[in-house]
Amino acid sequence: MKIGKLPEPVLIRSVLKEVGHRREEVLVGPSVGQDCAVLEAGKGEVLVLSSDPITGTTKDIGSHSVYITANDLAASGAEPIGIMLTILLTPDTEEAELKDMMRGVEKTCKELNMEVMGGHTEITQVVRQPLISLTGVGKMKKEELLVTSAVKPGEDLVVTKWIGLEGTSIAAKEKEEVLFERFAPSFVETAKQFDKYLSVIPEAKIAKEWGASAMHDITEGGVFGALWEMGSGSGVGLDIDLKSIPIRQETVEVCEALGLNPYILMSSGSMLISTRDGHGLVQKLARAGIHAAVVGKATDGNDRILRNGEDTRYLDKPQSDELYKIYQ
Repeated sequence: MKIGKLPEPVLIRSVLKEVGHRREEVLVGPSVGQDCAVLEAGKGEVLVLSSDPITGTTKDIGSHSVYITANDLAASGAEPIGIMLTILLTPDTEEAELKDMMRGVEKTCKELNMEVMGGHTEITQVVRQPLISLTGVGKMKKEELLVTSAVKPGEDLVVTKWIGLEGTSIAAKEKEEVLFERFAPSFVETAKQFDKYLSVIPEAKIAKEWGASAMHDITEGGVFGALWEMGSGSGVGLDIDLKSIPIRQETVEVCEALGLNPYILMSSGSMLISTRDGHGLVQKLARAGIHAAVVGKATDGNDRILRNGEDTRYLDKPQSDELYKIYQ
């Protein structure tokens, strides 16, 4: 495609015709010449916004991008409503690739009852691969807002599902041939399909009803990054048992094969939750079919301790995500 604004016929057939209207709050959505979306908020409700560029993968980027943005909103306790979508394409991007992205976006929006509210599409030489940047919009009652700075000493820290789901899925897709040399095709396929676990909206709703003090979706920087950010944001210490952190064996094997640290690996699909009764929350999540585990506690002071049996060390400040190593 030629550099510049996406041609109107392409915009209509490969973008606008791929998205549907399903949220009554969205009064004005995407159309030719329409630069703004209009959203009606209810009485006593606040709008919650989150912005994310997706740069860690080109595989299933449309679907992936919606999950990541929706998870940010859910971690604040908000109900995701829709997204504003910016897509930057390279000149050699085929229209079929754009349409595939949009179908991934729309499929996941439909699954999560969200809506594409508007955005911008452009072909440019300033990116080396297709780039999607999203601004997510959610709503909630003002008094129900959750922030990561609300963790209190003595509260349990819960991790849902398993860490490294996102990074494992991306790595398995990007390094499929390398992994086939070491693992059976069925093993690699299972790892690739970890992207089916990426939404944390179900556990966010349960944790909110349970009375969670704070939630943080575990994304770039992995569980170590999320723990640091939650502890630093709340000014509390941490006492974490590494062996209690849930992780799938496929993640362990893929990380070992590719030389990655699973504790610093992108982990969308897993939520870090602070609550007074973590064991009760784990049981409630289990009844909903969601695996979770208490991994430690928030403490007084600033020490952020990681225990591995008899070994003890301190949590480091967030580092560059391990996933980027596979592109080097």
